[in-house]
Amino acid sequence: MENVYLSNGIVWILLWPLIGAAINGIIGHKLPRKLVTFIALAAPFASMAQAGYLFTHLLHDDLPLYQAVFNWISVDGTSIWFSLMLDQLSGVMALTVTFVGFLIHVYSVGYMSHDPAYSRYFAYLNLFMFAMLTLVLANNLVVMFIGWEGVGLCSYLLIGFWYQDEDKAKAGKKAFIVNRIGDFGFLIAIFIFFYFVGAIDYTTLKQFFAGGVPPIMGMTIATIAGLALFLGATGKSAQIPLYVWLPDAMAGPTPVSALIHAATMVTAGVYMVARLNFFFVHIPVAMGTIAIVGGLTALFAATMGFFQNDIKKVLAYSTVSQLGFMFMAAGVGAWAVAIFHVFTHAFFKACLFLGSGSVIHAHDGIQDIRQMGGLKKLMPKTYWSFAIATFTIAGFPPAAAFFSKDEILWRVLNTHNDVFPALPFVVYALGLLAAFGTAFYMYRMFYLAFSGESRAPAEVQKHIHEAPPVMSWVLVILAGLSLVVGFLGLPHVFGPNLFENFLFNGALSAKVEAHGPVWLELSLMVLSVGVALGGWYLARVLYKDAKSTTPARLAEKYAGIHRVIANKYYVDEGYFYVVIRPLWNFSTFLWQFFDQWIIDGVIVNGGSRLLAFTSLHLRRMQTGNVHSYMAALVIGSAIIVFLYFG
Repeated sequence: MENVYLSNGIVWILLWPLIGAAINGIIGHKLPRKLVTFIALAAPFASMAQAGYLFTHLLHDDLPLYQAVFNWISVDGTSIWFSLMLDQLSGVMALTVTFVGFLIHVYSVGYMSHDPAYSRYFAYLNLFMFAMLTLVLANNLVVMFIGWEGVGLCSYLLIGFWYQDEDKAKAGKKAFIVNRIGDFGFLIAIFIFFYFVGAIDYTTLKQFFAGGVPPIMGMTIATIAGLALFLGATGKSAQIPLYVWLPDAMAGPTPVSALIHAATMVTAGVYMVARLNFFFVHIPVAMGTIAIVGGLTALFAATMGFFQNDIKKVLAYSTVSQLGFMFMAAGVGAWAVAIFHVFTHAFFKACLFLGSGSVIHAHDGIQDIRQMGGLKKLMPKTYWSFAIATFTIAGFPPAAAFFSKDEILWRVLNTHNDVFPALPFVVYALGLLAAFGTAFYMYRMFYLAFSGESRAPAEVQKHIHEAPPVMSWVLVILAGLSLVVGFLGLPHVFGPNLFENFLFNGALSAKVEAHGPVWLELSLMVLSVGVALGGWYLARVLYKDAKSTTPARLAEKYAGIHRVIANKYYVDEGYFYVVIRPLWNFSTFLWQFFDQWIIDGVIVNGGSRLLAFTSLHLRRMQTGNVHSYMAALVIGSAIIVFLYFG
């Protein structure tokens, strides 16, 4: 293969977590807990080490590493290989997934220490890593789809991990079913590419679309393929209208929430769009749709976090909103910026989720922020790490999200789209409002959960304590990285953007430049910081004093608006009445009419009754008398002769 280096080591990035999943999944319940822990941690650590070792090649050479593992499908002269590729884009994602994933595994040792299904949990967690790494390192769309479906399966297993609780089991099913809707779009796009291009590997696709959309495909078909791909992305990455599964994913153990929301499954859609940048850059309708849906999702989800009281639900809507920012960037061609926000988000969101897990762990499972407070002295490491991560996600400099989020807003305003001329201003306004909302709901949660005096029940207050070191030090590491990793992607006015330059040295080709005066870019930075300060100040005024009656009075005064937002705009209820109940009623009709009456009643039971009735009467003819049989034979023969000659 030209323009690549061949390597036999990429597959081991996948195999280590797969081996760990197999051992703990099959015989883990028979092994000592310490051995289960060692296997569970060694697998992602070995994967991370292998990814890091191979990544060093990319630091010295632009050409990617490639490995053809085996010929998977060979039909009528067409071969689809299970092949892997490590380039700048997949390398960054692989390192992020393995590093953050490993820290989450370490944290889980403390968090799940008393769970009876300890080995099963780590088997699922290792399997999740394998699936996500397959998705990231795939060299064609079919192998990516294997990983795509794999993370969907693992999310079902992990969200419904405590399946004895019916609500948690339902949450797992909801995630699985909603994702299948998006996956259908992804499949349609794969079929379209295979029909028109004859291949689905990235190299061939990139060559096919090098000069734009060829006439053999046409813009209409290409647009359908682009929108179908984005439908798949809305499922995995929780965008309107398929975001509804993600808040319910909080039913799983908190480290699972961190893994799904921070570094793995929910970023798959963003990665897929960036991976196919050479295709999307030629489809203005799909690009504009991605940017607009991303902007709407960012703002919509931010408002839904305003009045949530479950600490994990607030973070869930935060994830949906931040994913919207990533798609805003992807929709205007700022692929590297979108991936940079994926990268920074992995650290501060993992820190927030794991920090919430420490708080929940200390409060005997209580997740309502109205029953928390006063944790600065009782849980100092958790308090400060959570404070840093909150500062980061709010978009204050010099924390990481300031650089990635502000760059997204700048690129949005410096774009153009022939199909949607007003797109830069509309999407920028949506993003700016979402940034205000982010600062507001995050600091509302922070003040209610950590400031003032503890409002937990007296029995719970006696046992509130800092998380064990295996958990708390993970928070410290993630909080520290949340502050510093942003310097890898400095805006061009401050210096070279190392992150963007690295990605465009090989992995990304369809570069969309942003041009604008320096004074304007700096002014917009000040504006975005001012907006974040406004959100923080409003949250501080309303919620820092937990005894303040102002929020309650405002909620009463604007009861209708408060009720709608607090109930998440009744979207789930709308889906129930418009989609779920009609399908349920139709399925019930099919079950009662076709299954019970036609299949069971007519075909199965009716057929058996007919045979029973027929045999009951026919057996009377079996008298055992030879004379009777001869008479019947003669009469039958006579009838046949008469019919034939008569």
